[in-house]
Amino acid sequence: MRAIDLHTHTCKSDGSYTPAELVDYAIEKGLSAVAITDHDTIEGLDEALSHAEALKEKDLPSIEVIPGIEFSTKYGEQDVHVVGLYIAYDSPVFQDALAGFVDSRTNRNRKMCENLRGAGIDITYEKLQARYPDSVITRAHYASYLLDEGYVKSRQDAFAMYLGDHTKYFVPREKVTPEQAVKLILHAGGIPILAHPPLYHMGNDRLDALTARLTAEGLMGIEAFYSTYSNQDIRDMQRLAAKYDLLLSGGSDFHGANKPGLDLGSGYGKLFVPEEVLTKMKERLANINQRMLFHKGTSK
Repeated sequence: MRAIDLHTHTCKSDGSYTPAELVDYAIEKGLSAVAITDHDTIEGLDEALSHAEALKEKDLPSIEVIPGIEFSTKYGEQDVHVVGLYIAYDSPVFQDALAGFVDSRTNRNRKMCENLRGAGIDITYEKLQARYPDSVITRAHYASYLLDEGYVKSRQDAFAMYLGDHTKYFVPREKVTPEQAVKLILHAGGIPILAHPPLYHMGNDRLDALTARLTAEGLMGIEAFYSTYSNQDIRDMQRLAAKYDLLLSGGSDFHGANKPGLDLGSGYGKLFVPEEVLTKMKERLANINQRMLFHKGTSK
């Protein structure tokens, strides 16, 4: 059985590979499917899907590319991420909502640049855009800028001195709730998945409560396989999925050079997300579509 990877990032958010490069690398790694799940943006999806289709038309090795997204949300004071897979990203409602996320990020980035200029750093939002065109600007881009311009000696220094949550230069941005992200993914015909729950360190009871709450809103899956999971983490996520009848999902959270040592498909060396995970997702989507068609037919 071949592996898949349902959680990856390109240069359109905070990864280092272009969407086409990521598709090529997934083929090189022998994966049967890869999902592009950039942070709060769909800008890389057309390129990735078109590239895979062009390879297929030329009878070259190709791969299934799954259109996705990863929403950054807020649950109380906790950052929680929700991945959407198989989204109809050309939906007008979906794109309008994303425009609001972009506006929120832009406002945050302008304020952060102002703060950093107060520290003597020659930076503006326009300079960041010019340096990283067609990308959603994240703190990873700030770190690269500071490193390239000689203000810090490492990316770790950049976060410790200027970009971390507890530095005086950091500006949080307004975020949607996990419930809102789940609903938006559902409206786009996709599969909403709770991303890497063990990373939130919220305790079993609180995580169970969050899962129950999101399942009531339409959550369909949970990441049971992830680069940093222990065997116990995997078992815990599988039990949680079984309790709430959720699909299993997983991926490396690949960022290319921006996460050294973490590889596509295999994470830090032990990750394996089996193809059957995707087969069950497709079966669930097919059942949903059949029910929708039935209800439409009976309502005429």
